[in-house]
Amino acid sequence: MNQLSSNRPVLGAGLMLAAGVAYAGVNLALPVITYQMGFSAPSTVFWQYLIASLFSLPLIFSLGLKSLKSRHPAMHILRVVFSAAGAQAWGFAFAAGVPLWQVIALVMTSPFFIILGAAIFLRERVTPARLVATGTGFVGGMIILQPWSSAFTWASLLPVAAAALWGGASLMTKYLTRDEKPESITLYLLLLLTPINALFLIPAGLALPTGNVLWLVVGLGLLTALSQYLLTKAYAVADATYLQPFDDLKLPLNLLASWVVLSQVPGLNFWPGALLIVSASLYIMTRENRARPTSSAAVA
Repeated sequence: MNQLSSNRPVLGAGLMLAAGVAYAGVNLALPVITYQMGFSAPSTVFWQYLIASLFSLPLIFSLGLKSLKSRHPAMHILRVVFSAAGAQAWGFAFAAGVPLWQVIALVMTSPFFIILGAAIFLRERVTPARLVATGTGFVGGMIILQPWSSAFTWASLLPVAAAALWGGASLMTKYLTRDEKPESITLYLLLLLTPINALFLIPAGLALPTGNVLWLVVGLGLLTALSQYLLTKAYAVADATYLQPFDDLKLPLNLLASWVVLSQVPGLNFWPGALLIVSASLYIMTRENRARPTSSAAVA
């Protein structure tokens, strides 16, 4: 038992790294399908999550419809709307040709939106450390975006919109955990994500993937389901604060994939901006971990 407990951090780190590799595969497939091959971004996201849901059917059946019993059904629906809208903004960013390295760096501002939202909507106390981390993260995002330069396009804000929407979904998840079981939160997401993504198809309609696009879309859905599964397993075996630095590895992993596969090389402004975002994330994670009281259960 002691040997198993000692191996859990190593296993968690390995699972998190594997999730990062699968996540990089997702982010490589999206620009290839939408930008290079010209397939509709809303249709890509729709098929992506439909296929991922099909791969998740065993989990859906194991949870059972009894898990849909909830005190906050409207909040569940709103949470999935935010999640779906974030995925759509993500897909449109790639379709608009926003470089992968820029998309990944900017979406890492999501924790700072969570901090602001928690203060405004959940009335959580805003500590000086949280203010410093949030301000530093946004400065890093502005350095990468460079809205003052001639190279700036409004499409560059789409990853920021995705970060804000996913941050809002995370806040609603945090609120729901006060009264809801994790099984209920998971099942609502799995069942509602595809039909809500279908609403974004109304303006242009549903495009059917064929040929090479079909295989890429199937791989995209598989990698999406795999990355979520690996991420869930990682958090099940190791502490979230321990895993955070390994989660931040998605930035260099995607940067490498962007360079090798897509021949996208980040500009000089990327490096100081990314350094500020990652440093702020690690700083607030370390401070929050130290401030959290240690319980005997946590030590065990």
